[in-house]
Amino acid sequence: MGSATREALSTSRAALAGLGGKVTLATGEQLLAAGRVLGTSFQLRAALADPSGDADAKRSIVNAVFASIDETARQLLAVIVTNAWSTENEFLAGIEEIGIRALAQSAPSANTEGELFSFGAAVGANPQLELAVGSKLGSDESKAALVERLLRSKASSQTIAIVSHLVQQPRGRRIAELLKFATTIVADEAGLAVATVTTASAVSPEQLLRLSSALSATYGRGLRINHVIDPALVGGVRVQLGDEIIDGSVASRLNELRLQLA
Repeated sequence: MGSATREALSTSRAALAGLGGKVTLATGEQLLAAGRVLGTSFQLRAALADPSGDADAKRSIVNAVFASIDETARQLLAVIVTNAWSTENEFLAGIEEIGIRALAQSAPSANTEGELFSFGAAVGANPQLELAVGSKLGSDESKAALVERLLRSKASSQTIAIVSHLVQQPRGRRIAELLKFATTIVADEAGLAVATVTTASAVSPEQLLRLSSALSATYGRGLRINHVIDPALVGGVRVQLGDEIIDGSVASRLNELRLQLA
């Protein structure tokens, strides 16, 4: 990520935070939809992502092209486009992040990151489903419709909006990477980090709570725990928090022993 993008993201996040209760489900949906429009229009994207472009001219384009979206979404989009981004791809990624954060902000009590994780686990366990939502051959409309059918009545509107957007505009990313990215953003918007805890068998909620408390104390922030059961671990526990892995599983220790014997 370029330095210009880091500054642009900081400004855009601050603008979102300053809107408070004005942010709704529609705000996030419309921002993501605007990002998809820009992703498919080279001319429009080039005009709005150009770091040397006139800010007033960019606002005029936003107001003309996206006149149908609500005032809050249009205001946020104007902030995004009038900042300088390092690349056009990072410009699209910035719109995507602010859209996802807006959706997370619109439903602070929803377990959006947990729903995203569960969908990711379901996709990872089903190659046919992964192909259906991730193939370049399928149309955007068909993939979005499939997501709607799969998640209707099982997930929040925010989760459905996020997943629907991701499968329509993957920008070269695999579905697992997309969902992990979105889960991290949603948790961060709530001031939390996401830890994936893998055990060989089921553990009690009390045990997960104690582990969560210990990890929160270690890392100095609240955590959301996503629990995965993998019998291949044999015993013990494996924790992944971002790029850091704490592996206390029996399988890991056995593998270390094999390496030492070799």
